[in-house]
Amino acid sequence: MHERIIPGKHLWFFDYFSGGDVGLVMRISRIVHSEQTPYQRIDVFDNPTLGRVFALDGITMTTDVDEFMYHEMLAHVALFSHPEPKSVLVIGGGDGGTVREVLRHPQIQKVVLCEIDQRVVEISKQFLKTGSALSDEKVELVFQNGADYIKNVKNQFDVIIIDSTDPTAGEGGHLFTQDFYKSCYDALKDNGVMTAEAENPLYDFGWFKIAYRRTRNAFPLVRAYQGFMPTYPSGYWLYIFASKGIDPVTDLRVQDAKQMEEQLKYYNVEIHKASFMLPNFIKRELEGKS
Repeated sequence: MHERIIPGKHLWFFDYFSGGDVGLVMRISRIVHSEQTPYQRIDVFDNPTLGRVFALDGITMTTDVDEFMYHEMLAHVALFSHPEPKSVLVIGGGDGGTVREVLRHPQIQKVVLCEIDQRVVEISKQFLKTGSALSDEKVELVFQNGADYIKNVKNQFDVIIIDSTDPTAGEGGHLFTQDFYKSCYDALKDNGVMTAEAENPLYDFGWFKIAYRRTRNAFPLVRAYQGFMPTYPSGYWLYIFASKGIDPVTDLRVQDAKQMEEQLKYYNVEIHKASFMLPNFIKRELEGKS
């Protein structure tokens, strides 16, 4: 006699990292929502340890337990490096976590979120804590391929944040091209700043190096930085900072950042500065000495 399938005992979610030999396994205590959109599969479920989990095409995007690590580093490194950010473009990030962090900055007047899949935003608003930020009056929602949208934007934003899916999944690859980074440069104002998620140095280091090289071809100042992200491949995540001249360490608005530290769980002034201090194996790769 077969035992009845019991949620939380028999149902598991497998997130396979690049190559398919290593991955993350999460027990499903409750399936909240699943659907296939024209762009990707969306799954939302609960895990006893990680809380609410949001996945696209079988790849973990956010969990309640650690999403703040990723979103704070992606947003605040850019925003505290810029002298007075008022207009921000977020490409991807339909879960709302990056937008939430951007809205913590009182001088922000407008946030444009460009998300290719409208259902991601709708589901996030309904089922994710981070989704509430997407209803803020300062937020304008644009449902379009980010690479197409930004081609028609010139000299408009102080900060651009690329919160993309993996380049090998769905539409994410459009946000890792040379033309895309050049369009980001053109869309920024004279003292503009860009940050982008750039994968991990263990399973997807090749993609990081491609993104870094292409960004350097588009921007005069480019720096790599790092942070922890436990439920992402390797638990160690890389980002790219690019600007038209602003340096993320020497131009950091230290006092403003310190004033916000009590609101945040991960980011602080010391973490900001230290995140640009890279281990030797990454430095050698970027310097072509490996």
